[in-house]
This record gives sequence, C-alpha cells and structure tokens, in this order.
Amino acid sequence: MKSIYKFFILIIIATFALYSCEDDDDSLNIPANLQVQNFIWKGMNLYYLWQEDVPDLADGRFENQGQLNAFLTNYTNPFDLFNYLKVAPALDRFSVLVEDYVVLENLFQGITKNNGMEFSLRLKPGSETEVYGVVNYVIPNSDAAAKNVVRGMLFNAINSQALNTENFRTLLAPESYILNLADFNEGGITANGESIELTKSELTENPIFLTKVIQTNNQKVGYLMYNGFTANFDSQLNQAFGTLKSEGVSELVLDLRYNGGGSVLTASRLASMITGQFNGQLFAKQQWNSKIQSFFEENNPSQLVNNFTNSLGNSTLNSLNLSRVYILTTGATASASELLINGLKPYITVIQIGTKTVGKNVGSVTLYDSPTFNKENRNPRHKFAMQPIVIKTINKDGFGDYQDGIIPTNLQPENPGNMGILGNEDEPYLSTALGLISGSGRLIPQDTQSFGKEFRSSKSLQRFGNDMYINIDNEIMLPLFQ
Repeated sequence: MKSIYKFFILIIIATFALYSCEDDDDSLNIPANLQVQNFIWKGMNLYYLWQEDVPDLADGRFENQGQLNAFLTNYTNPFDLFNYLKVAPALDRFSVLVEDYVVLENLFQGITKNNGMEFSLRLKPGSETEVYGVVNYVIPNSDAAAKNVVRGMLFNAINSQALNTENFRTLLAPESYILNLADFNEGGITANGESIELTKSELTENPIFLTKVIQTNNQKVGYLMYNGFTANFDSQLNQAFGTLKSEGVSELVLDLRYNGGGSVLTASRLASMITGQFNGQLFAKQQWNSKIQSFFEENNPSQLVNNFTNSLGNSTLNSLNLSRVYILTTGATASASELLINGLKPYITVIQIGTKTVGKNVGSVTLYDSPTFNKENRNPRHKFAMQPIVIKTINKDGFGDYQDGIIPTNLQPENPGNMGILGNEDEPYLSTALGLISGSGRLIPQDTQSFGKEFRSSKSLQRFGNDMYINIDNEIMLPLFQ
C-alpha cells in the first residue's frame, strides 16, 4: 500500500508543481473568486475517466497557475466550467457538480428530501409529449404513507397543470404540491377528480423493502425487494439473507425494478450473499483513466478488482450458494443493479424478467476542495463538491459494454392498469418468476404500446438517484496520504 500512497503523492505534487515553474509561490496565487473553479479543474485533471479526451484537461495544458487562472476567469459560473470540461453527453450522462456536499453525503446514506411516493413517468399511449405517472411504492412513515397513497395510483397533473415532457421537472420539484389523480381506462389516462396534497421532508429509506419466503411445488422461494445499494444498511441486508437461509430457500427472486444503484462494495457483497461458492474470485474489475490505470496494473493490480467475499467486517456473510437467480428489472434499474447482473452472469444463470435497464456501466467518487480531494481540510469558503465519473466496470469475461441497457431474458413491461401488490404471488412480475421456477406458467406477451413508453423514474429525477460509486473514505481518498 505504501507504493500506492507514494504514487498518488507524486501525481499531486507533480500536478501542483506544474503551476510553480516560474514562481515558487505561484501555485498559492489562487484568487478567492476562482477557488471553486481551480478545484474543479484540478480534480477533473487527476481523476476524470475521460481526462485525456478533453484538451483543456491535458497535463501540459498550462505551464503555471497564472495561466490556469487566466483560463478559469472565462468561467465565472462553476457549473459552466464543469459542463465544459465534460465529454459529450453521449459518453458522460452522470458526472455532477453540487453546491452543498451535505446533500451528497445524505443521499449515499439513503437520506433524501422526499414525500415518500416513488413513481414512474410514462408517455401517454400515442403521444410523444403528454406524460402521466404511476406510483411504484411508498416509503413507510412518509407523508405519502400517511395520506394513503398506494402502489398503482395514477396521476396526470400537478396543481391542476397537465404533465408533459417540458414541465414535469418543474412541477414535481416543489416541497409541496397537489397530486391530481387519474384512472387507466384501456390505455386512456383520464382525470378522476380526486387529488392529494403531498409535502416533502427529510426521509431515510431502508432499501430492504420486503423479504418473504413463498412455498411453491414443494420448493421454498425467497423474495427480496431491494431498492438501493446503500452501504450503511449492509448488515440488515445480511440479516435478511440470514432469514432466507434459515428458511432453506432453494430459489431467489431479487426485485431490483426500482433500484437506481449505489455502492460498488455493496454490490459485491450482495453477489456473494446470492452465491457463496466463489469466495475470492473476481466479481468486477475497474478501468480508470490511463495514468492511474497503468500504475495499478504495474504496481498493485488488486486495487482494480472487486472480489466475491465471505465476510462483512467482523461478521460472516449469509450466503445461499445458488446456481441460479431471478432478477426483476425495469427502465428504473440502474448502475450497481446492472453491475450485479453483469458480475454474476459469468458464474451463475441469471434470468432477468421485465424491461431493459438504464445502461449505467460507469462509477464515480466524491471529490471535495481539499489538498487531497477528501473530506479532511476542506476549503471553508464554500461547500461545492463533485461526483465525476472515474471508472468503468467489466466482469470476469471482460464485458462491460451495456451502456444501452441490459435486455431481459423475459420481456414483460409493467401494466399501469394492473400493478399488483408487491410480494403477492399474483403480482405480474413475481407471478412470472414463480411460473418459471415451478414450470407451471408461461410468459404472456404484453401490448407495450397500450401502456406508453417508460420515460423517467422518481429516482432518476434526484441527483445521484442512479449512481454507482466507490466508497471514497475507505478505498480511495483517505489512505492515499497517510
């Protein structure tokens, strides 16, 4: 590990020394109005996955801090600079700059400003502009739960203003709004005159939404609805698998249909709970920008891999040792969920039921404005932080090109007119999985046109709602300068 620390120290020393070629004190000459911009440029220059593809991020682009300052003065708005330094959206849809790092830290612990209604937005059948919403699930102890919002409710307007592709973000952004409800009439979305006022508050969502055991044809099938790879709930996730293991389940239906992703470490742990027979083998491999990648390959290749494991801190993982898993997905399934699917496929049979996933095969880290880009010694003048894309992930077979989404084994869109009750054996997705397990059912093709296209999910409307990240405290930042 010491060689890694020395390498990163040398990188940053070299980076900052670059700006003091003409004057030993030049590197300290950063005007107050450019401190955020300076942080953005230096963080992106060091860590951005596509750094070498952005000419103005090149290591030799500026001879000293003075030249960098002159460049940065063209960007009085830090967001303009950040967006300028990113590659085209076709490659980078996910790097984000925020004004308050507390928002990021909360999100990664499952804390959001939320009214508790998680939903999907769809285009109305036959329209490319009109939008309607479907409630996917409700977070317990939320305002939506208190006001009896339930899965399957439809809405087509907010504050009596019809939803469309231009206004949906604005209408759904306020802390309080009136939800105008609608009915699904054979594909027609019609207002029913009912409404509910919802108010957002700070909520902590437990991603382990539902765990149960289902008896079918003398088999015990585990069902787990898991809505986010939130690392501080890993112990509870392990407990859920302990319950499934103690019940003797021989099959697992893992419901990731509304899981926008999260921690890479949690994904490797969940893969290990599903299996258990591959301890120490490669689950996923990381690909960084060339200057960091080459060092790891030459000096410490273990830093590039996430392996299957049999432990969680000082605890033993509860593993099911399965050779097959059924995973439920939709267009809201993203990042760490996709990493899990891709990482498992070389080892066990993955039967995916639902619709195509988002297609996020890259991950990020949180960078703060500090000498080492970690939490320590942050600049007290502002609270800006970045979450730039820094890695692409591939599986044991070297495959990671699922940027267009992972196509299911069994295509089955959710029917807004028949969403079913989550965990109920008659719920359409779970019913399909149970039918495949028992061999007694068959998939009935759905007329997707009558439902309208999947458009957005509530989590995708949140910053980092579809994120995949590395634990920077433990894996990247803090150890580098000890």
